[in-house]
Amino acid sequence: MKYTGVLKKMQTEFSDPVKYYLIMQNDFLQLNQLIGRELSFAFESFECLNCGLDKKIFRQGFCYDCFSSSAKVGDWIIRPELSTAHLGIEDRDLDYEKSVQLQDHIVYLAVSSDVKVGVTRKTQVPTRWIDQGASIAMPVVEVPNRYLAGITEVALKEFLNDKTDWRKMLTTSKSPINLMEVFESVRKYIPEEARPYIVASEDALMEIKYPLNNPPQKVKSINLSKANQFRGKLAGIKGQYLVFEDQSVLNVRNNEGFFVDLSIL
Repeated sequence: MKYTGVLKKMQTEFSDPVKYYLIMQNDFLQLNQLIGRELSFAFESFECLNCGLDKKIFRQGFCYDCFSSSAKVGDWIIRPELSTAHLGIEDRDLDYEKSVQLQDHIVYLAVSSDVKVGVTRKTQVPTRWIDQGASIAMPVVEVPNRYLAGITEVALKEFLNDKTDWRKMLTTSKSPINLMEVFESVRKYIPEEARPYIVASEDALMEIKYPLNNPPQKVKSINLSKANQFRGKLAGIKGQYLVFEDQSVLNVRNNEGFFVDLSIL
């Protein structure tokens, strides 16, 4: 069976284990059902997720021109403390920025490689945690805009990591870390403006299981733009990574905007 389409991040459904879907041009694949099957990816061209043109992907599935101009990838996406929509100040497109920034946002603690602090829109829970390969996660603050979430994250990342070590995330199965204890150790550093919005509790703790029964011992990343083609037997999935029997891994999100042929052998 052969499918074609532009790679976009896998869609997920929270279950035990997480269910994964890959949306292709005229169909979608339930990837859990393909574990144990041989897959072949062939890179054909680029297709910017914003303008749709065959232009080299720069970052986040966008070509350089779109990444430099689109409101969808402004600096406040990565650094929420730079959000200004709550002040009525435009970065690239105020209407768009208001629609995203002036939503309820969650500051959370999660364990993927180690304990990390992060920010996401409330509507993206638990999707964001799944995409990062978190084994456990917990909201600690729920605020009405992205700016408040951003300054809270900035304060907490003085004491906690805000990045995921993807290699460690894929090669580690479980963690004994108690997130409530971690939260209590950093509670006092939450900015005054955000303290009324604290929601941390044991009841909010979420455990996430993935269709990856045997984590690889070490991993090597597949770069489709360099290799052009890859073939391997799918062993499991975690985060946004397809894990193959030879311990090669494909980060689907890092390959967004790549038009590929996908064959199931």
